[in-house]
Amino acid sequence: MVMWPAVSLLGFLVLTALVVLMGMQSTKRYEAEKQAASSLRHAAPEAARATAAATAVL
Repeated sequence: MVMWPAVSLLGFLVLTALVVLMGMQSTKRYEAEKQAASSLRHAAPEAARATAAATAVL
């Protein structure tokens, strides 16, 4: 009689943990992509300045 509520509670906790883990993984991937895009955005002007300086020397 107590078995089914316990099984339901255990299933709920397992599924909740699964959703939390999937959310953490998705967030980590989003943050990594955001960081990569940000670093590319900051690297582009520096590369353009270096190219302009090298061209000016020639």
